[in-house]
Amino acid sequence: MLITDTLYGTYELEDVLTDLIHSAPVQRLKGIHQGGASFLVNPEWNVTRYDHSIGVMLLVRKLGGSLEEQIAALLHDVSHTAFSHVIDFVLEQEKEDFHEQIYDRVIEDSELPVILKEHGYNYADLLFNEWKWTLLEQEAPALCADRIDYTLRDMYHYGQINNDDAQTFLASLTVKSGRIYVSTIQAAEWFTETYYKEVIEFFMHPKNLYGYKALTNVLQSAFKKGLIGTRDFLSTDDELLSTLENSADEDITKLLLRIHPDVKVEENKHEYDFHIRNKVRLVDPPVLMNGTPVPGSHLSEQVVHMQQKTRKRAEEGSFVKVVESERWC
Repeated sequence: MLITDTLYGTYELEDVLTDLIHSAPVQRLKGIHQGGASFLVNPEWNVTRYDHSIGVMLLVRKLGGSLEEQIAALLHDVSHTAFSHVIDFVLEQEKEDFHEQIYDRVIEDSELPVILKEHGYNYADLLFNEWKWTLLEQEAPALCADRIDYTLRDMYHYGQINNDDAQTFLASLTVKSGRIYVSTIQAAEWFTETYYKEVIEFFMHPKNLYGYKALTNVLQSAFKKGLIGTRDFLSTDDELLSTLENSADEDITKLLLRIHPDVKVEENKHEYDFHIRNKVRLVDPPVLMNGTPVPGSHLSEQVVHMQQKTRKRAEEGSFVKVVESERWC
């Protein structure tokens, strides 16, 4: 299978990756939006979990990761539910990790173990300890393929960076002992700034927060009424929406009418409808200096300043005022 990605280029894939990509669990990710409810209030926020999963796999490949780590990268998000992290708000999961809690079960209830066995792999050895794949996952604020891909992919598709910017940064990446580093202070500063654009201008955008809040209200109401269950979240965004729309429940219908691209919201600390204190997301790209990794914050005041600004902003939270939400049909 030949595959082309905007960020990473074109690659000829091995049969095991081809078979996994064509599997139902991976194909389902085409219907799961990376930004949760965001596409409902802004259709341009339309990156999918499939786009991201392919991207992480190819980035691991580009960085010299083994075929086994590429498999783990491709499948790392396969248990994400419809609307991604919205379910964490619906079920009040503070760590935002519901998809991780159900990962083993989703894998074992699928065709993926059989596909991997046909190619000589034990699914549990490959997939049930993703932290052994050091290119794929690292705790924040370190760099990892997952964190790098969703930052570059979102910011590129949402017009915050161009492809030349992304390629320059990718060229600065280097791997030592299975860890990802950048080769220059400038690259550390650029990625830090880009990551915080993701956090502040997308994750914390008032319209995005409104979409999450409004959809959470719909889903919690449907849950309490018994119109949906947790199994429904293992469908796609559109399928779950259809279930809600077909319920013919008057309250659900009214709530759904409030979620649309024409909604008008604003940040307003003095007069607001809801306040959300955001998860603190920080990054500190390590720079490889003469073979020794040094945190970017130890080399750049710009990195320190951006960290402090973003931490303060997240801890303060967002004050969202709904100016107009009703859609008149």
